Amino acid sequence: MSNKHCSREKESCCRHRSLKDGEPACECIPRLTEGQENFILFTEGDELYESMLSSIASAERSIRLESYILADDEVGRRFAEALVERARAGIEVRVLVDAAGSLFWGSGSFGRTLRNKGLRVRYFHSWSWRAPLRYNRRDHRKLLVVDEKVLYLGGFNIHRESSRSFFGENRWRDTHVSIYDGLAADGAEMFDAFWQGKLGLLPKHKSSISALIPNNTRVCRHPLHCFYTDRFRRATRFVFLTTPYFVPDHRTIQALVAASRRGVDCRLLVPRKSDVWLTQWAARAAYANLLSAGVRIYEYLPRMLHAKTALVDGSWATVGTANMDYRSFFTNYELNLVTRSFDLCRQLHDQFKKDMSESEEISPSRWMRRHWSHHFTETVGWLARRWL
Repeated sequence: MSNKHCSREKESCCRHRSLKDGEPACECIPRLTEGQENFILFTEGDELYESMLSSIASAERSIRLESYILADDEVGRRFAEALVERARAGIEVRVLVDAAGSLFWGSGSFGRTLRNKGLRVRYFHSWSWRAPLRYNRRDHRKLLVVDEKVLYLGGFNIHRESSRSFFGENRWRDTHVSIYDGLAADGAEMFDAFWQGKLGLLPKHKSSISALIPNNTRVCRHPLHCFYTDRFRRATRFVFLTTPYFVPDHRTIQALVAASRRGVDCRLLVPRKSDVWLTQWAARAAYANLLSAGVRIYEYLPRMLHAKTALVDGSWATVGTANMDYRSFFTNYELNLVTRSFDLCRQLHDQFKKDMSESEEISPSRWMRRHWSHHFTETVGWLARRWL
């Protein structure tokens, strides 16, 4: 049975359902139980890439790779060589890359080279004068499924900026996970649907502990937005959020402010160094309301922070591709893992504490006294927030 409210509402359906104990606010949010499911958490690109390349090398039947960026650089070429070798060995290899995301990474000619070597490569929403607006709606997902046995998902793109070996100490700080069996079949099903142009698939979840949630389905237009607001409203102890681009809609801010005002320990971790300054200006425009409600905001100092994670009450966690902004909630195609795995929740809690130790907390009193020029840039960013 479809949720009619989801299909009609521009932003979210969560406010349309009563919050009964144990019942999600939206039909698109899976009913999960706490338990143990074994994930591997990656926070270093080199370690992730080596694991992914090892899985690719061991493929026996199929490889499905989806990435916002597949760069024509040292990292991207290593993946290309591995994929071509498997294709020549008779393995079915399909690669789906976003056209806009890879525009400045040399992937046009790179893609043609890969096709000439036998790979099946597609670019999502390539530019067309007949349908220019679709170019703005991007495939922001990062997914690798090998043999329907192992799945990789998270924030890492395939480029040198995430590698200490090639980019040095200033490499991007990101988060990815891998899991064997269980969810890999769901990931394969979602990749296949996307490959075929069926963009609204919500698979039947094969795990009671974890699920893959896209941000657009036939049942609900914005399930990830529903998930976040639902979890904020239900939080009783803490909400720990990590996002590189924090440009939330009004309803998300309301839910986070309400959680903080009822005594929930709400903390937001964002980068001090950003690759998109306009987005950072827009993010800072939202600080005042959050700080006045008691939300604690930390800016990560060492390098660019690109991780997208959330942890609620130590029993709900999400890792994936979605930022907390308009584009991820309402425009792009995203994919997140949502889990109640004890072990992954614990690991994400430890990582959040570590990141906070390398961050500077924003002082509410100092923030309110900042120079007028900051107000101007924040206003500019906020006015452009829906297009960032």
